[in-house]
Amino acid sequence: MSKPTLLILAAGIGSRYGGNKQIDGFGPNEETIMEYSIFDAIRGGFGKVVFIVRKDILEMVKEIFLPKLQGKIEVDFVIQSLDAHVPEAFQHPERTKPYGTGHAVLCARDVIKEPFAVINADDFYGREAMMELGKFLQHQVQPDLHCMVGYALKDVLSENGTVSRGVCETNPENQLIGMTERTSIAREGDKIISREKGEELEIAPDTPVSMNCWGFHPSFFVETEQLWNAFLKDNQGNLKSEFYIPLVANSLIREGKAAIEILSGGKTWFGVTYPDDRADVIKSLKNLHDTGEYPAKLW
Repeated sequence: MSKPTLLILAAGIGSRYGGNKQIDGFGPNEETIMEYSIFDAIRGGFGKVVFIVRKDILEMVKEIFLPKLQGKIEVDFVIQSLDAHVPEAFQHPERTKPYGTGHAVLCARDVIKEPFAVINADDFYGREAMMELGKFLQHQVQPDLHCMVGYALKDVLSENGTVSRGVCETNPENQLIGMTERTSIAREGDKIISREKGEELEIAPDTPVSMNCWGFHPSFFVETEQLWNAFLKDNQGNLKSEFYIPLVANSLIREGKAAIEILSGGKTWFGVTYPDDRADVIKSLKNLHDTGEYPAKLW
């Protein structure tokens, strides 16, 4: 089987962070967060990285990554635009909000023919996650078997505000059987609470959640495109509608078309949602360099 591809979603706007956190430097040598994912993916046997970006940051991303990655891994770039894979009848010139992670994945369909992982650019997932993904995608993935790296909710909160997480329900075989997007999650005393639409829900600390760290067979594109076309029809005129990966995952499971295995690589995570998260990420990365998990310079 061919080496898998790492698909990095780097087209987000970063409204709560207040800038292009995808290309902001956090490491000791101004490394971006996604450079650590790429470094770990190479160690995990990946053969290509594809960046999903907005048109306005494409040249900056190329300038940062092409010199560093030359000769180390194959590189490609795809633009996620508001008219990509959107028939003219469903295009809205006044829309400004990106269509979401499911649409971002679909934008890469023409450049990915092999098993692939999907991650966010602004999340640090840890070496274990990339190793588990690489192993699964090279030896276990099938047209009807995908995977997701699970993280315990208690390990993926922010001290600087609420977060949204895909809360997972699993079966005894440790496969995903459903995911619910919960918003406004925060630690309150010794409890973790989600508050939305006037309701309060306590969630157990060890509940597995999705941090958008997936592994897919390329058959995933077929289901994604079918659901995307239905989504456009159902949301015509809704300028804030979003098409997420979990929508596709839930559909595959619900209709019995595929299973999604929860991998155990979710040991270490940190990310940037708010400006105040920046100092914590810088400190965490420095510690990983100091302890030898990463070399003094990545490249």
